[in-house]
Amino acid sequence: MKNKTTKMELFLELAQPDEKGVSRWVEVSEFIGKFKELQLGNGGSWCRTSSSLAKKYVIETDKNITKGNSIDRVRLIGFNTEKSFNQSIRKDIKDFYKTKNCVMLGINGNSENTKIEIDHKDGRKNDWRISDIKTQKIEDFQPLCKAANDAKRQICKKCKETNKRWNAKNILGNPYPFYQGNENYTKELGCVGCYQYDPVEYRKTSVKKICDEATKNTCKFIFDKLYAEDEE
Repeated sequence: MKNKTTKMELFLELAQPDEKGVSRWVEVSEFIGKFKELQLGNGGSWCRTSSSLAKKYVIETDKNITKGNSIDRVRLIGFNTEKSFNQSIRKDIKDFYKTKNCVMLGINGNSENTKIEIDHKDGRKNDWRISDIKTQKIEDFQPLCKAANDAKRQICKKCKETNKRWNAKNILGNPYPFYQGNENYTKELGCVGCYQYDPVEYRKTSVKKICDEATKNTCKFIFDKLYAEDEE
């Protein structure tokens, strides 16, 4: 039985890169017929920086032809000579999390947005220990439904661009911006302390902090911390 052609193989057939790994611009309007599978959904999974294509080639996308933030065309501008992060996850870790509920939304469904994905907690994916399936640990990952994982991916992308971490108080009722550190990303702390990195640890740490504050302050102080906006 013939193996199914991958999206990477389809794009390479369409783009025809030269011996230096450089191709022409390929318009998204060309993703028809035999190449229909290349049609871009949310973010263009086959041409992301984490894709198999990006591990071999440097990919350039253009979003400036039409209005909005959609990719209009794609090309290759050479071979990728940088060491790439291996996103593969060991089977025992996948098996451990696949039946768990999403740690952010508490669901594990069958629809596209509710299916569980095994998420690398560290959104920057720059820890080479985690890149090696032999040295991965259960606690390096968490179960997220696709909707939550997609949102986290964009949040982590912005953090990487700005070095400003996501504030957990964006969710009404969360009492602290971070469970460790502050808004500034540092190499020493990395993603640890960010709600997106570990919402379960955020909740546990918040309870401990609030219990400690409750022994020193009044009930009103605690209520105001949690729901200050309700009284405005």
